[in-house]
Amino acid sequence: MKGALIGCGFFAENQMKAWQSLSEVEVVAVCDPDPARRKHFQTHFGVARTFAEAQILFKQCALDFVDIAAPTPAHESLIRLAADHGVAIICQKPFAGSPERAHTLIQYCLEKGVPLSIHENFRWQYAVREVIRHLRNNEIGMPFFGRISYRNGFDVYKSQPYLAQAERFIIEDLGIHVLDIARALLGDVSRLSCETNRINPDIQGEDVATMMLRHDGGATSIVDCSYATHLTPNPFPQTLIDIDGTRGSLRLTADEKIHIHTRDGCKSHEVIVDAPDWSTPPWTIIQESVVAFQTHWLECHHAGVEADTSGRDNYNTLALVDAAYEAAAHHTVMTPKRWS
Repeated sequence: MKGALIGCGFFAENQMKAWQSLSEVEVVAVCDPDPARRKHFQTHFGVARTFAEAQILFKQCALDFVDIAAPTPAHESLIRLAADHGVAIICQKPFAGSPERAHTLIQYCLEKGVPLSIHENFRWQYAVREVIRHLRNNEIGMPFFGRISYRNGFDVYKSQPYLAQAERFIIEDLGIHVLDIARALLGDVSRLSCETNRINPDIQGEDVATMMLRHDGGATSIVDCSYATHLTPNPFPQTLIDIDGTRGSLRLTADEKIHIHTRDGCKSHEVIVDAPDWSTPPWTIIQESVVAFQTHWLECHHAGVEADTSGRDNYNTLALVDAAYEAAAHHTVMTPKRWS
């Protein structure tokens, strides 16, 4: 399959390296308005063709898919452009600035007959996939409580300085991942409440958020995120998970182990990630998840079915982000929108 990467920023390098590790894919072009970024990708990754404008890219290249890693405000025009050219679309999260715009874009792709998938990689981290596997194997019975926690003091602003200027920060940039994990583990959400805080005085948005979710299946979960929590060793970029079920409990802990507690005792095993040879700590678990997502996307594309993180599925995650900001602003409980 021949694809193009649009957007050559910080995280796009992981996407590029992952694509180049998959033998059935060739990224034939990259697109970015910044000439230095284009040059870097051309030199570092050996991409023959580079473009400053996406319209010219689509006119001059025959593509099977496009991977959109550009900033969120550019997503709408790029998705429409790709759909107009009949090219399968992968788009970085959040793929739209609001559920209303997301709904419009999903409908547009459906009308054009073009698959839309969202690069939502946290649920593809190996440890999270292992937790999902244990739950689906019914090892702790029916879940009734969960805590999905991402708390560390990582200097995220060093490599992505624009995040310090974002009015909406941790829920939209990071919390969307953790909310998606909650959905993957416990199902869709019928109501949500949220409290936020800004601890770092040098940023514009919130860097701490705590959300309580009621899931359709009856479980309650706490989703909490922080970039203001100082721990040694720093758990970045791990997501820690607690799930209580009717027959036992599961814990994914910072020592990268899964513990299954039942009346018969506790069984534990280490989560061993098959890291790509190009990965670098502490990013290894995220970089591995990019490969896992892209592999899944390829399998689904060849089978003619939607990826697990299709536009329609991710709409329900994006709606949780929107509901969380509304709940925090008005100190109330929200009923999130849902794709139908």
